[in-house]
Amino acid sequence: MSMKRTNVYADPEDLAIIKEAAARRGISEAEIIRQGIHLAAMANRTWNEPFFSRTFEGPGRTPSKDEVRDAVADAALQESRTENPS
Repeated sequence: MSMKRTNVYADPEDLAIIKEAAARRGISEAEIIRQGIHLAAMANRTWNEPFFSRTFEGPGRTPSKDEVRDAVADAALQESRTENPS
């Protein structure tokens, strides 16, 4: 993976914590900072599709635990059949 150099300003207390963690884990401070940048990027990412894209028709009341399990199992089975038709 190619990397691009950048400069950031950081709180000295945060940098001290990073320095201690890097020494404890036996990795570079830069690696900890890269991991933090990746986590921040993923936490703020806008996805192209909604997290919950499936909807289920129901009886108009809160379903029981068994009804939810059965509905999810039926949907998963139906989806696996469309992805892997035999």
